[in-house]
Amino acid sequence: MANLLIVESPSKVSTIKSYLGSGYKVLASKGHVRDLPKSTLGVDIDKDFEPKYINIRGKGDLIKELKKEAKNAGKVFLATDPDREGEAISWHLVNALDIPAEKIRRVTFNELTKTAIKAAIKNPREIDMDTVNAQQARRILDRIVGYKLSPYLWKRVKSGLSAGRVQSVATRIIVEREDEIREFVPQEYWTIEASLKGEAGAVVAKFYGKGSEKSELTSESDAMAVVNAVKGAQFKVESVKKAVRQKNPAPPFTTSTMQQEASKKLGFQSQRIMKVAQELYEGINVGSEYGGVHGLITYMRTDSLRVSDEAAEAAKEYITSKFGDKYYPNNRRVYKTKANAQDAHEAIRPSDISLEPDMIKSKLTSDQYKLYKLIWSRFIASQMASAEIDTINADITAAGYTFHTSGYSIKFAGYKSLYEDSDDDTGADGDKKTKLPKLTQGEVLEASAVLPEQHFTEPPPRYNEASLIKFLEEKGIGRPSTYTPIITTIIARGYVKRESKSFVPTQLGEITTRLMVDKFPNIVDYRFTANMEDQLDAIESGDDTLVSVLREFYGDFSQSLDTALADTDSQSYEMPVEKTDIICDKCGSVMIVKEGRFGKFAACPNYPGCKNTKPLVSKEEIKEEKAEENVTGEKCEKCGSNMVIRNGRFGSFYACANYPHCKNTRQITKDIGVACPKCGAKVIQKHGRNKSVFYSCERYPDCDFSSWDMPAGENCPDCGAPLFIKKGKNIACCKSEGCGFKKEIDARDE
Repeated sequence: MANLLIVESPSKVSTIKSYLGSGYKVLASKGHVRDLPKSTLGVDIDKDFEPKYINIRGKGDLIKELKKEAKNAGKVFLATDPDREGEAISWHLVNALDIPAEKIRRVTFNELTKTAIKAAIKNPREIDMDTVNAQQARRILDRIVGYKLSPYLWKRVKSGLSAGRVQSVATRIIVEREDEIREFVPQEYWTIEASLKGEAGAVVAKFYGKGSEKSELTSESDAMAVVNAVKGAQFKVESVKKAVRQKNPAPPFTTSTMQQEASKKLGFQSQRIMKVAQELYEGINVGSEYGGVHGLITYMRTDSLRVSDEAAEAAKEYITSKFGDKYYPNNRRVYKTKANAQDAHEAIRPSDISLEPDMIKSKLTSDQYKLYKLIWSRFIASQMASAEIDTINADITAAGYTFHTSGYSIKFAGYKSLYEDSDDDTGADGDKKTKLPKLTQGEVLEASAVLPEQHFTEPPPRYNEASLIKFLEEKGIGRPSTYTPIITTIIARGYVKRESKSFVPTQLGEITTRLMVDKFPNIVDYRFTANMEDQLDAIESGDDTLVSVLREFYGDFSQSLDTALADTDSQSYEMPVEKTDIICDKCGSVMIVKEGRFGKFAACPNYPGCKNTKPLVSKEEIKEEKAEENVTGEKCEKCGSNMVIRNGRFGSFYACANYPHCKNTRQITKDIGVACPKCGAKVIQKHGRNKSVFYSCERYPDCDFSSWDMPAGENCPDCGAPLFIKKGKNIACCKSEGCGFKKEIDARDE
């Protein structure tokens, strides 16, 4: 009798099946099979927060198939992901499939390799109910907040809003940074640079202060007083200090640091990073010469810095054979994991160090190669010897004032021969070194120029993906698996938008945050949210219980909600209405501005009684644009002339206005404001033959996503697959086989 092994993702099935052989049948649950119902709270608060789970709609046929296979199997190995969510999915599978206790085998593996999977099969365990309860507590907390708080937001701010426990905190972080930027008052300050020349070459020194005390120059008069004092004075090298500084490598990646570094170095958004990391973990066919299908990295949702003895030893052998003994430290590097981190599995590392990125580059997509190389290099570097840097610092005096200069050069590259930190100012190659000419104490230098320069202090920068994830991690808000969903959710709900890779709060986000701070301060309090994460950790470790944590939370929350509902103050949190000068030709009302999927439009304020809408651009303006020969405002990249819109047998296209002297043409594309379901980049609208319209990823051909139907920008709540909008319809549908989920979309959004 064959055994059954159930994983979460279908993409893992073929990889694992190839390792286990004919004695095992491998199937996928495709994520959760049970959840709380959407139509009701689904939590009996009076019965110690007892959840009422139901089978997820659209999963009926899958559950039926899994149940049949589980009944016929000798043993059922539950191999869902090695985290809270995965543990809970295994528990839900046991209940949904009615698996007898004697058949249940819970197995986990940190990497999808033959060795790891066979070792897991040999060492099964029971389902960890403490970990399951930690996941249930999070799910119930989020359901209570969302279900109880959302109607209040509909009443006070805007209908259709959704409240999220951790998402509200993330929005507050971005809103408060925007407030800091608005309130920032620039302060004037001045710097002075002296261009000097000694016997060995030129030196640039910056003003430090008077004597040994550092001085701030806050005005032009301050700066000119120094410039005038040193004019014609003797510049003398007062002291020269040389030292050798050691720079240690960064530890291997956790989920947070991987997202930060990939954002900085590769320019990837967190959603794209995690998608590619998932692909690398689940297995890629790297060719028969390298063992066929292979999971290339360890599990990518972790905040642990632990490295297995086997991996550390493999790294040592690679480093000493590839670089030499001096590139390996005297003692193995062991990195300390943060106190509140979950140490269930290792740091993110390559599962097989011998698979160098360039060896398998042809087998990977561009994104896969870039991220794998980053992970591989970071891990190997983390086990290497420190870099040694020669530093030199010199103080130069003139008329009682001190100027300072410094420089460095790489004495021994160490780990820098392989990996450069994104925030490092020292380089591993000659082009990046900054050297000073030889300076001797007492040497007199010749000044060719002493130049003052005015500056103003700048406000704190807006958060981008890397800095927001770093802040969330430092404050203990969320966990590795939640960073990407947090960011995706606050953007999708319209609380935050992207501007040049930075996050900017929308008016909706600012108003909602102000209400939350006023009425529900605990929900958006950093410390409260971080403490809640600690309590969930305590449930997982067995030091606390689900019921006690939920009771403590709900007591304060329900009291705040009752107070807010009873509040009849006149303070309004409603979104201000932007009026137009357009009169509704159906009911005579002054139309207002609404924002939909494709931007702003004019809508009747009496909706849904009157559903009249109009474009905000008038027919006269459209005619004027056509009269100007459809000039696009873009320039031809070949000759610099204007690009115009032309019509051809296959539809419209961009053409150079300088035709026929310049025959440059370009396809017309349109950003529809939706992320690619495959890689997270932008989806753009294109024109095909016979004037047909289709949609594809802007990164094509690196990403091969394309569809005749428009992506809706959201996933199916039943099976997690992307939703698509049929042409001419107001229905978003799921295309997954056997799902059938449909959702009506407001026609005004189109």
